[in-house]
Amino acid sequence: MDMLGQLSHIALTVRDPARTAALFSGIFNARAVRRQDEDGHDETFVRLGEVRFVWVKADVERPLTGDHVAFLVSPSTLYRVADRLIAIGHQYQWARSDTALYFSDFDNHVFELDNVGVECD
Repeated sequence: MDMLGQLSHIALTVRDPARTAALFSGIFNARAVRRQDEDGHDETFVRLGEVRFVWVKADVERPLTGDHVAFLVSPSTLYRVADRLIAIGHQYQWARSDTALYFSDFDNHVFELDNVGVECD
């Protein structure tokens, strides 16, 4: 039963949306769009793959957990991203015999790049 369409966006709270957007721009050449909504929320939008992320400014502290967002990518993309992370001095970690790469933003949101997808139809 197809009840859901594609993702509209994923919203994550961060202390500095511009800094977080700059991180993803540096890694993925993603363009950031900043706006303030009708309620005065400072938001920065970035498209990563087919998903729009919105970073909403909030003074929050988040522990590093196993929660993460994963993107399916080619093996060559894994190595290109690792090279970019090295170039900007950002930490990352290889996993699963170098078929996955993990990194976090400045607010402990974890992102995974994975080249071994699992179907769950």
